This record gives sequence, C-alpha cells and structure tokens, in this order.
Amino acid sequence: MSGLPDDVRVVDYGIRGMHLAYDLLDGCAALVLVDALPGAAEPGEVIVLEVGPDDLGQGEFDAHGMEPVAVLASLGSLGGTLPPTYVVGCRPENLDDGIGLSTVVADAVPVAVQTVTDLVHRLIATRSIPTGLTGRS
Repeated sequence: MSGLPDDVRVVDYGIRGMHLAYDLLDGCAALVLVDALPGAAEPGEVIVLEVGPDDLGQGEFDAHGMEPVAVLASLGSLGGTLPPTYVVGCRPENLDDGIGLSTVVADAVPVAVQTVTDLVHRLIATRSIPTGLTGRS
C-alpha cells in the first residue's frame, strides 16, 4: 500500500486470528482493520468506526478463526490492551457463497484504500500514533 510511512505495517491476517492477537500483544500504537460491515449503510459505502473496549462485549475466541470481535475482546485475558482501534469497511451487496467481490464492493476498494491512508496520516499528525500501525487488508 503506497503512501504510508515505513513504520506502518499492512498485514492480511485472513482467518489467522491468533496471529493478530499475538501481534497486538507485542504492542502497536493503533490498529486499523479493513473488513465487511453489517448495518444499514448502502452496499459499497465506506464507513469508519472507532472501536473501544465497551464496544466488544464478550466474543468466543477461536484460535483457528478470524472473528475480530473475539480476538479484540480476548486481549485482556491474554495480558494485552486494546490500542486505539478503527474499522474501515463497507456493507457487502450480498452474503451468498462465492468467490470475489460484487461490482459495487469492488468499486469501493479504491475509496477504502484512500480512507485508510487518510486515517493513518491523520493519526500520525495528531500524535495519536507515534510509531507503528498494524492493519488488515
């Protein structure tokens, strides 16, 4: 992902939730997740959510799965703390089985990339993150 400082990490965790948890235990200044989001937004609309510990509730952690809420909710029991956390995502057009993105969601990818880039630069500029950022692409 171009346009980001060298100390910003972009990582695709896929379904490896345990890897995300361990990376967060190593510490990072902020976390930006990119994912599909449920809700009332139009399919393909890019949304940024700020997530805090009170938003997580309890999630059942599966070492072989990638349920972000469960991974983030488990940090305390693993000895870590939730960094400032943001989710950049859009509502999928459909949830049918299949591979690939719908046209409306594929069209939202450049917008999501720019949104992540802008968010990271804003966090750095406001000193919300002095160094390092872990993200999921």
